[in-house]
Amino acid sequence: MTPQNDIKFRQLKHGLYIVSTPIGNLADITLRAIEVLKNSEYILCEDTRVSKKLLDKYEIRSKLISHHKFNETKNLEKIIDILNSKKIVSLISDAGTPTISDPGRILIKECIKNKIGVYPIPGASAVTSAMSISSFSDKYYFLGFLPEKEKEINEQFDILSNINCSIVFFISAKKINKVIKTLIFFFPDREILICREISKIYEEFIRMRVDQLKPFEKNLKGELTIVVSEKNNNKNISKKLNESDKKYIKKMIKNLSIKDITNFISANRNISKKEIYNYCLKLKNEK
Repeated sequence: MTPQNDIKFRQLKHGLYIVSTPIGNLADITLRAIEVLKNSEYILCEDTRVSKKLLDKYEIRSKLISHHKFNETKNLEKIIDILNSKKIVSLISDAGTPTISDPGRILIKECIKNKIGVYPIPGASAVTSAMSISSFSDKYYFLGFLPEKEKEINEQFDILSNINCSIVFFISAKKINKVIKTLIFFFPDREILICREISKIYEEFIRMRVDQLKPFEKNLKGELTIVVSEKNNNKNISKKLNESDKKYIKKMIKNLSIKDITNFISANRNISKKEIYNYCLKLKNEK
């Protein structure tokens, strides 16, 4: 896409502006985002205390309205009334691009329903920042935040393990150790990029094969952006069941047939059905 001269954007239209803000470094904001925020009568903020740090830095004095996942439905009528009165209103999140794993979709749907203009102001995004340095396939599936329940995570990963594209998701740093075994089981032959504190002073990028992952000994903080690569086409990478495979088989053997387990494992791993079948048979005989 070829950039155009910004003259046509000088006159702001009435409506709702979805404004991307920095994901870490406060300098990572566009000139146009600052201009739109300064000309907004109201700015909807996920957390006004967090947003105020950015707004104060750029001397933005617009009126703030707290707008988060716990009150967005309650706020809806009030905000639509403001927008219907021909005001310029901006929506920002604590960091990055609003509505991407953040509140805002309910309001946008209501704006569309009421024929109120909705305009994107592009900028920082943890998803595209992580993808841009991954070196993985640019065809990717964005999962958002991982589900809370282990069963739901397994169901999601089971589906995604059969799709040949990169996979991006968010997870709290406190929870990463809980999903390492699951990642190894479903994506053992793939590469992984773990991004922490993107654009901040202590930013860190960890790269390795998924099956080389180990629990983190130090307590990580904040949110992590994880990128798992597309499938590795090297057929010689994995031929044997590893300990993670065996633990999952022991869980599944209680509820599934040997045939079902063999088909499931072989579909996700480059392991012969015979080896899987024999291991299942061994478990059955031990009972």
